Amino acid sequence: MSNSQDKTPAGRTSPWELAVGPEPKHWDDWVEYDAEAWPERKENHYRCIPTICFNCESGCGLLAFVDKSSGDIAKFEGNPLHPGSRGRLCAKGPATINQVNDTERILKPLKRKGPRGGGEWEEVSWEEAVADIGKRIGKALREERHDEIMYHVGRPGEDHFAMRMLQAWGVDAHNSHTNVCSASARLGYSLSFGADRPSPDYANAKFILLISAHLETGHYFNPHAQRIIEAKNGGARIAVVDTRLSNTSTHADRWISPWPGSEAAMLLSVARLLLTSGRVDKEFMERWTNWQDYLTAKDPGGPQTLDRYLELLAEEYVKYTPAYAMAECQIEEGTVEYLADRISEAGSEFTSHLWRSTAAGNLGGWQVARALLLLHSLTGSVGTKGGLNPNSWDKFVPKPSLAPPPHSRWNERLWPKEWPLAHYEMSFLLPHLLFLVIVQNLVQIVELLLLHVGEQKSRVHNQRQEHIV
Repeated sequence: MSNSQDKTPAGRTSPWELAVGPEPKHWDDWVEYDAEAWPERKENHYRCIPTICFNCESGCGLLAFVDKSSGDIAKFEGNPLHPGSRGRLCAKGPATINQVNDTERILKPLKRKGPRGGGEWEEVSWEEAVADIGKRIGKALREERHDEIMYHVGRPGEDHFAMRMLQAWGVDAHNSHTNVCSASARLGYSLSFGADRPSPDYANAKFILLISAHLETGHYFNPHAQRIIEAKNGGARIAVVDTRLSNTSTHADRWISPWPGSEAAMLLSVARLLLTSGRVDKEFMERWTNWQDYLTAKDPGGPQTLDRYLELLAEEYVKYTPAYAMAECQIEEGTVEYLADRISEAGSEFTSHLWRSTAAGNLGGWQVARALLLLHSLTGSVGTKGGLNPNSWDKFVPKPSLAPPPHSRWNERLWPKEWPLAHYEMSFLLPHLLFLVIVQNLVQIVELLLLHVGEQKSRVHNQRQEHIV
């Protein structure tokens, strides 16, 4: 890499640029030698345009290197000014160029051709697509068929504009892939501290607990990995709770492999041990938790003090002993004690992350999140340096000054009445609904097979009887 305008005294690219990419002052005309033209020293001139990687939810910063002679994007590298990724990327960032140049990339709207499910599509113009969609939506709205409109989104990066438009029309039609990655845990986080996801301060933590948050395929790989490495270099300890031995687990101080879905029992055992041993941040608990409400409901005639609350809380979890966790979670002896010691030692500098399989791969992910946040409450490690902070998807997105009123129609396709407490849209329930459909189909298949076998046996029996006669 080289720049013809501003070099170090030795005539080389600066160390800063070698480490993280072009300095912003060179973004309008960044110069590199063309490797394919070697040994000729041919210069390629690029304009570096900041953008975002949407290949995962981390949203790392990219620089698109646009060839100034052709206007084509030559490659993607990290944006050194992005506060999350800080110029560093995983393989998915530079791979964005493959999407740009993919021969099967869809550049125009595709409209279904033939019957639904036939798999036939035809390319139409944007004008035709917009007119057709508008006509169909308008007709559905006029005929009060609001629940027949559906809007599915992946990672649009458009600040919910389409969703606000639909809401203005009285349509509840938003759908996403939330159910397959995080929905259950996000419910637990929302119930406990009012935001649907955590923001761990890894870099300043003394103890890091990762639950199904393995960095190579969990979340959030690149921004989290950098800061966890910084913490580890600074002496922090790391424990990974993951049924399988992930790559992240191999770099941890302790790998804990519980029976899938049993993680909450293990965390409650840790909470009980902290309570019974008095390793609790009383000042934080008294100020930031709703312990008075618990006492009023549980022991209205007793002393309304924090100590009484902690005493009742220990009684609430009396069965969650280390031995219980060993049997329930199938973990090694000493695991609960190890976690309790590391968490109490770290105190307010204890942080964690829960995502992926434990968060959405079983029915109890929301309770795992609640149990985990109980540990943070007991140790006063919420909103602290080195602790855990509440966060949300669009925390820093400007909110529109004028928003449409909430819609008054209930869309049973998104929110079936069988699950009145569902926290997310239909996608939150979809795997379980599909499972029920699969089971029902399997039952029907088995019944047909049994009926067929019965008919065969009856036919054979009749033939034998005829032969005997």
